[in-house]
Amino acid sequence: MKDLNRDKIDFGSGDIASTFTSILGPTLLGLTFSAVFLLTDGIFVGNGIGSDGLAAVNIVSPIFTLETGIGMMFAIGASVAAAIHLARNNVKAARIVVTQAYLSVLLLGALLATTLYLFPEPILKLLGANEALMAQCREYYLWFAPCGLFVMMQLVAQFIIRLDGSPKFASLVEIIPACFNLFLDWLFIFPCQLGLKGAALATSIGSFTGVLMALWYTIFKRQTLSLYKLKRSMTSLLLSLRNIWHMMKIGFSGFLSEFSMSVLTLAGNYAFMRMLGEDGVAAFCIACYIAPVVYMVCAAIAQSAQPIISFNYGKGDWQRVRKTLRISMYCAIAFGLVMSLALGFFAKDVLTIFLERGGNAYNLCAKGFPLYAVSLFFLGINVNAIGYYQSIEQTLKSTVFTLMRGIAFPVAAFIVLPRIIGEMGLWAAIPVSESLTALIILISSKLFPAKSSGQTQAEVKSASEQE
Repeated sequence: MKDLNRDKIDFGSGDIASTFTSILGPTLLGLTFSAVFLLTDGIFVGNGIGSDGLAAVNIVSPIFTLETGIGMMFAIGASVAAAIHLARNNVKAARIVVTQAYLSVLLLGALLATTLYLFPEPILKLLGANEALMAQCREYYLWFAPCGLFVMMQLVAQFIIRLDGSPKFASLVEIIPACFNLFLDWLFIFPCQLGLKGAALATSIGSFTGVLMALWYTIFKRQTLSLYKLKRSMTSLLLSLRNIWHMMKIGFSGFLSEFSMSVLTLAGNYAFMRMLGEDGVAAFCIACYIAPVVYMVCAAIAQSAQPIISFNYGKGDWQRVRKTLRISMYCAIAFGLVMSLALGFFAKDVLTIFLERGGNAYNLCAKGFPLYAVSLFFLGINVNAIGYYQSIEQTLKSTVFTLMRGIAFPVAAFIVLPRIIGEMGLWAAIPVSESLTALIILISSKLFPAKSSGQTQAEVKSASEQE
């Protein structure tokens, strides 16, 4: 079996800052292009179609977030399960896991796309579309529906290809579709004048490009993780279902993070629509495009620290765990502070990327966005703390904090704050949610442990297997 890049980075004794930086570079590059993929729709829709187009895209966006969460769940679950089998030299089992993951997202994606096509208006009404926006939402929605299937398969492919020893090609599976989406957004919205149909079509074609690249790699360039022909017996089916359930449990935290973003967007859409109408939703949409970009950088910082923390946690070397956490936390705090200040002071200039000056949606966003930008400082703290708890196997804490910042606090804040302070309460909901979560994390949790509190779960499991 070819090298999986595991021996090129010394997690246990190498310089922590250098190791962290060597991982952060390619991770950040790939996630940056994912952010570009998300941003291009907003920029071209805002400038080529207008604020109602942005509102329509934002109303449909929770579907995309939900499907991304499902893709992340299977991507993380499959890569972890396959990696364990590869570590035990069980290549056949690893290939079976990969095949089951691809089949799972293929079937789920097809089922979701079919459901979206069969029930467009009930789903759009559930997402918050009113009569004024229904036609535009429907136009975007129907051409956007197949995108979920492609995104789910693309996400699984990226993790599997990276595990197969080709991290550069895995990055290309993100970068090239983002470039396609950028070009096609411009082509379909401006020269071809296809409106929201063109924006949705560009996203679907971009994602499909990633799937084609993944298929080409799997068939012609894979090193170890090729597809495996599954048996059709009842026993094989039951084993497959067990494996799929195991993958879903491993990757559930990834799903929850994406799902919470969907809930947050949905709650915000309802609150802004109720108080400010369609222009309010369009204004909130700008925040929904910018925040994921900041989130992805913070996620790249956390993901770069995770393997170093997990490795040294397994060794019981809490000094290296503590140092790695501090480096990643300092990076996240510095980045969050810079983004909060930059977007707070230069909000009006940033907003012109999406909307023309002087419009109602622009004015609403220019008024509230500096307050919203405060949340970006606390976002970095929370994402890194959650990543830290995942790294040391404290999944309950990571799940609780994810639920706090992504669902419980935002939903409550969107309901309560506008009733107390009016329109600015809409923009304060996310900063209040992020800051409360950060406060609870810092008060109730010991982020920098000085020593091990006992055996790791991996050591306990190993001991039980030996018995």
